[in-house]
Amino acid sequence: MLRTQELSISDEVNVFFNDPADRLDLNHGLREMLKRPWRELLVQVPVRMDDGQVRVFNGSRVQHNAARGPYYGGVRYRPEADLEEVRALASLMTWKTALVDLPYAGAKVGVQVDPAQLSSSELNRLTRRYTQNIEHLIGPNRDIPAPDMGTNAQTMVWMMDTYGQLHGHTPAIVTGKPVETGGSLGRESATGRGQVYLLQEVAIDLGLNTNAAKVVVQGFGSVGAWAARLIHDVGCRVIAVSSVDGGLYNAAGLDIARLQQYQEQTGGILGFDGGGQISNHELLALDCDVLVPAAIDNVITEDNAYDIKAHLILGAANHPNTPDADRVLSQGGRFCRISWSIPAG
Repeated sequence: MLRTQELSISDEVNVFFNDPADRLDLNHGLREMLKRPWRELLVQVPVRMDDGQVRVFNGSRVQHNAARGPYYGGVRYRPEADLEEVRALASLMTWKTALVDLPYAGAKVGVQVDPAQLSSSELNRLTRRYTQNIEHLIGPNRDIPAPDMGTNAQTMVWMMDTYGQLHGHTPAIVTGKPVETGGSLGRESATGRGQVYLLQEVAIDLGLNTNAAKVVVQGFGSVGAWAARLIHDVGCRVIAVSSVDGGLYNAAGLDIARLQQYQEQTGGILGFDGGGQISNHELLALDCDVLVPAAIDNVITEDNAYDIKAHLILGAANHPNTPDADRVLSQGGRFCRISWSIPAG
């Protein structure tokens, strides 16, 4: 078998697909159909920047499989969000919605841009131009975008408004929009809350006392911050978290509510006086009961899997571990379970 380093991310996802396919004894033709997206659209997204110059960004929308209902999947703004990454994430949406029996199909958007480097007005123009390029593919009963990494409720409002200018007011064209524009109460915390439900159920099977559990959260964005806060609220001790600017550790437990306030005020977590600085490598190797990868894909690899001491890995991110890491975590009687995030919608 090829090592993970030699596989694309979409090939890695298909490696994971092969195991249940073997268990179900799927024939070759059905496997090939399920491994490949039904449709892939590549677009150019020219944007006039605030200085008057025009920059062109690469964008894509991948629709993986519509057998169970309309396509559904997030809009990701990230420099690394190329076609391979978007293809993998779209297929993962197919499997996740099927596993929890939601009547949706898997899709994903990727625009290769660093949103932190653009002003609000530039992001507005980028989003509207991208929406114009894909409007013929999306619709409330056809394909429904949602927030993902680098996007938020405001992004969904821009998409909804642009689509509405072409097709009439259509709030159902996106999820994750503000409540004031037809969004759902609790949507912002939904994915993080799903992690808590998973933890509580798995804890029963493992005999894990959540009131004494030590938890590490890798990624303190919209999913990780809510997961950390809600996991803390059910009695766990969150001893470490990390974000794009670094990590924090406190053996006695971090004050998550105060840390969230600090992040909202400063835009980061470093400098918070309730914990000491820690590297991402050190964070993943901490002695803890539960590790929650809640950032980007492939953070757990064959190289660092041997260092992980957590009894339970609760995957809030898409595809947090490589196939090689999965084999390491499963071998030698190591007590480690891996769960998957629940789609919010």
